[in-house]
Amino acid sequence: MSLRIVAALVLFSASWVHGQIGGQSTFGFLNLGYSARTIGLGKDFITAVDDDVTLGLATPSLLNPAHHKNASFSHSILSGGLNYGQFGYAHQLKNSGMISGHIRYMSYGKMDLTLPNGEVAGNFTAGDVIVGAGYGHKLNEIISVGANLNFIFSTLETYQAFGISADLSGTFNFADKRTVVTAVVRNAGVQLAGYTSKNREPIAANPMLGVSHRLKHAPFRISVLMHHLHKWDLTYNDPNAQPTVDPLSGELTEVEKAGFFEKLGRHFTFQLETILGKYIHIRAAFDYHQRQEMKVVDRTGVAGFSFGFGLMMKKFQIQYGINVISAAGFNNMFTLSTNIGEWKKRSKSTTTD
Repeated sequence: MSLRIVAALVLFSASWVHGQIGGQSTFGFLNLGYSARTIGLGKDFITAVDDDVTLGLATPSLLNPAHHKNASFSHSILSGGLNYGQFGYAHQLKNSGMISGHIRYMSYGKMDLTLPNGEVAGNFTAGDVIVGAGYGHKLNEIISVGANLNFIFSTLETYQAFGISADLSGTFNFADKRTVVTAVVRNAGVQLAGYTSKNREPIAANPMLGVSHRLKHAPFRISVLMHHLHKWDLTYNDPNAQPTVDPLSGELTEVEKAGFFEKLGRHFTFQLETILGKYIHIRAAFDYHQRQEMKVVDRTGVAGFSFGFGLMMKKFQIQYGINVISAAGFNNMFTLSTNIGEWKKRSKSTTTD
């Protein structure tokens, strides 16, 4: 395996690493943020019922009539030739809820095929694809539910793996339309075929709960996301760490372990959207767990923070998000969305005139 793919895996591990959870499951690319808005809000945002179709693609209970005939394209370009993104579309059924479809892709670029003796014998490619469909249904004026079904394909040189997963979600959109609560289970699935015939790995599900409130007299939506609710301790305890002895006093200092509030804080992402009228949104988020896992001791910087903005024009939504993984790397993503139905109406109107 070349140094390039090792670097790629290290970089993207920041998008799904979760302390002791990391390294115990496969298909980590399922946990990447696939829209600029979610990247700008810490990789996951599950509590807004509006006209942004990318939210409904990820959390199907957020699908609503405002997404009808909306299409979106998201793309992220990273160093070393790595890139990933998503195509998505949503459509309203007559009296039967909303359906959606998405294709998510991940390309690691072209890499050298190196023999054990160091000789380069050629090159190879690696990539992942997720093909999925979703359904969202409004049970009443407050409660909506939804589900996604994802088919997963992964190729690393001549090795291939396949799997299937589901996302299940429910949303409470309270009568004031300013408070939203969503519960979702991401990536509940199984690897049907491993990269080798004797190796099948688990897919790590991620139960989450989110709460948002849009202030009545100020242009802010404040949100809190709680992730990995199935596992209390997300911290990492180094098995090789040993107690130290102070050379002056001779006192023994035990290996420091995380306390209650440290473990609690690891589950939270704090999110803020500033909604400046109909056309401009500004976003920021802070993921405490990502900061603790990815910060460089002598150069913490703004690891764990995310920022973004959205421009809501008449025919398009243009969005940008950046997630600061660590001092060594960033994830930048752009999303372009449009309503295909509006373009068809315009075309017919022009033809009639």
